[in-house]
Amino acid sequence: MKIYLTAIIKTKDQYRSEVLAVLQRMVEQTRKEEACELYSLHQGIDDKNLFTFYEVWKSKEGLDAHNQQPYIKAFGELVQEKLQEKPTIILTALLQ
Repeated sequence: MKIYLTAIIKTKDQYRSEVLAVLQRMVEQTRKEEACELYSLHQGIDDKNLFTFYEVWKSKEGLDAHNQQPYIKAFGELVQEKLQEKPTIILTALLQ
């Protein structure tokens, strides 16, 4: 079953450029993963510190493997110091 994921990330203003660089590296690397069907990064129009990922994964196993990649773990190191709050992760299944 495909997994649809939305991730909402709010960075602290002074770390925006650094966090954005990490997020862009995640996009570059993740799009190479076999289980990744879509991995798009968005930035808020009114709030430049707001980033959103929209992702589509072939399977839960593929998403689980993704979460073990070194570039994803590098993002995890930013969470406490450079983000305003813990990212919000929403997992969904397509109904129609």
